[in-house]
Amino acid sequence: MGRLDELTSWHDDWSGLRVLVLGLGVTGFAVADTLAELGARVLVAARDPDDERAGILPVIGVDLLTLDDDLAAPAELDALDPQLVVVSPGYRPDHPLIAWARDRGTPVWGDIELAWRLRDKVAPAAEWILITGTNGKTTTTQLTATMLLDDGRRVAPCGNIGVPVLDAIRDPAGFDMLVVELSSFQLHWMPVSGPGAVHPLASACLNLADDHYDWHGSAAAYAAAKAKVYANTRVACVYNLGDEATMRMVEEAEVAEGCRAIGFGAAVPSPSNVGVVDEYIVDRAFLDDRQRSALELASLDDVMTAGLATPHGLANVLAAAALARAAGAEPRAVRDALRRFTVDAHRTQLVLTEDEIAWVDDSKATNPHAAASALSAYRSVVWIVGGLLKGVDVAPLVLTHRDRLRAVIIIGSDRSPVRAAFERHAPELPLFEVEQEQTEGVMPAAVRLAAGVALAGDTVLLAPAAASMDQFADYADRGNRFAAAVRQHVKGESDDHGPTPAPRGA
Repeated sequence: MGRLDELTSWHDDWSGLRVLVLGLGVTGFAVADTLAELGARVLVAARDPDDERAGILPVIGVDLLTLDDDLAAPAELDALDPQLVVVSPGYRPDHPLIAWARDRGTPVWGDIELAWRLRDKVAPAAEWILITGTNGKTTTTQLTATMLLDDGRRVAPCGNIGVPVLDAIRDPAGFDMLVVELSSFQLHWMPVSGPGAVHPLASACLNLADDHYDWHGSAAAYAAAKAKVYANTRVACVYNLGDEATMRMVEEAEVAEGCRAIGFGAAVPSPSNVGVVDEYIVDRAFLDDRQRSALELASLDDVMTAGLATPHGLANVLAAAALARAAGAEPRAVRDALRRFTVDAHRTQLVLTEDEIAWVDDSKATNPHAAASALSAYRSVVWIVGGLLKGVDVAPLVLTHRDRLRAVIIIGSDRSPVRAAFERHAPELPLFEVEQEQTEGVMPAAVRLAAGVALAGDTVLLAPAAASMDQFADYADRGNRFAAAVRQHVKGESDDHGPTPAPRGA
């Protein structure tokens, strides 16, 4: 362990360090590429590695071991005798190869720890802002980065948002700020003390709801991982006034002396918070006379222009404004950023409106908390729900929102628990199941069923409350197929996906 404790800078001697990298996704490749640049001896072990990335590895001097089943450590790993294992975020803590490393006494790092140690490749090193939460991470990360950009900073949104942090810290131009989106998986592997512990300028957990219990093992373990985002924060811990769990995280966090707790919510803010007064977002946290006055940051019209007028959209705006202000952004930068911001695809995205029926794609609602936010935005909904549930219960969601539902279309591999939730809590609702297992047939069938029950004034909402990998490549693929099926149906084009599934409980 001694040598690793001394490796806290890009400019330290990493040469010859024997490193096993688990996984060859976007993160795993960035880890391997970075370590190879530093002169380490790197072996990537992965199951079904991407052909393009696998083809680049020998060019950069990295070996690849294709794993058969991921269940046992091949002899090649013992032969490497790694001094360090760097794990991609998707590897569960109980994975056999992680157990193998720990049994040997080999330290296991995530990509965030490695990136923090190496953050000084380009001087001066960028400040970090950390963002997590069950929902809204990507939008808030993009918003915060846009606000800082409009304040004149060189800024990169990175992390779980798609650009690995290791790529951002190696950019030769350098940045003033990195706005880092963190998944609960990345946070699990992130230490809160020692040489690899991140010390962010500001941090936020946007919300906490049921998700990823299959990976973490329990609700407590999932919450504990999320809470790590606040550790060692220096200026501001931003939390959700409407989510008591995030407040408790801040109260229990070990932070730098002088760090402040800043709440956000859609009501009139008390001193040290960010909120809404009349039709304006206001700051009562980052001004001298916060006891008696507030700073106007933007109007709710600006929020609507950005496509964020839903309750969860406004929460994301408030959190981003608090984080940007913590970093010193001027009020006008918050306003200007909102006026030019557009939300990502597949987040309450209107596909089209026809015959007074709106078709909305919120495929990014991969858990019940996100689906609840989408459902809350509409009065009468034909809801397309289901997929890979990841061990969470949709029954509370059904119970809360049943009065706004006209009908339900269930898709996905985990249909039984969804059906059971409706049979228990909303047995009177028309309920249909899409029983096709082939990807190509799912959305055309779901759209036909929805069109058959939707009335003028309704919203047909794809908000699955579940992951997509049971039948689709990812949530974007699911959303794109939904939008294509909607356009096909509305235009009257024929399709050839077989018979319409029989309704259940109609």
